[in-house]
Amino acid sequence: MNIEQFEYLNPNIIHFVERKNTPDWIIPKRQNGFHELYFILDGKAAFNVDGQCFTAQAGDIVYIKGGSTREAHTYKACPVHTFAVNFHWLNDNHVSLPFGALLKNKMNQDILAYLTEIQQVHSLKPTFSKFKERALFMLLLNHLFQLYFCRVQSNIDPRIKKILDYIHLHFADQIEINRLAHMINLHAVYLGKLFKENTGFTVKAYLNRIRINQAERLLAAGQFSVTEVAEQCGFSDIYYFSKVFKRTKGYSPSIVIKQNII
Repeated sequence: MNIEQFEYLNPNIIHFVERKNTPDWIIPKRQNGFHELYFILDGKAAFNVDGQCFTAQAGDIVYIKGGSTREAHTYKACPVHTFAVNFHWLNDNHVSLPFGALLKNKMNQDILAYLTEIQQVHSLKPTFSKFKERALFMLLLNHLFQLYFCRVQSNIDPRIKKILDYIHLHFADQIEINRLAHMINLHAVYLGKLFKENTGFTVKAYLNRIRINQAERLLAAGQFSVTEVAEQCGFSDIYYFSKVFKRTKGYSPSIVIKQNII
């Protein structure tokens, strides 16, 4: 999974509503042109998303990616009560969230707090309401990502976990994939494949991300030059360091020193 594809997505809420549905509530069968999230507060509903049928109940979250054919209905004995969000990505609407259609028992007080605040902004429409609404929704999505990727991390291959721990401790050293492979008795090519499957990154990309994040913290502290920071974070070539930094962060390392942007 390519985690980086999610970091620069910019969501725009098309429709937001808290709905206490009547016993005859349905979503007619049709193909959607946007992404949908349903946060189930009470009751339950039956969904059919691209032929996958399931029941969602209190505490669950339903995600329907853009372009899906879906339909739904509630149960008359326990009508569903939801927050519903329809949205699209402003920069690339073809990207889907990494979740399945049904996230069981993922609702929590943090998610409910974000939804309640979005509802207030959506209703009152203060100055810069769209900006604040989008910011809150991005925080909510970030929370969902953390829940999802923490679950993924808990299932990580123990050999890759050993490599990750080593990288975090020795990122400033000269790390070669052959040495890492030798640590866990794997061929370097297979390690690269297994690492990508477990983390969404190549070994080099993951190592550079750790180094650049540390470099940004050191630069922001204002005690070291760009060259000194590059050396402390495992880069022997200042020009390569600057290139990787800008590609990762979107701005040059000198900007961090000048503007203290983090």
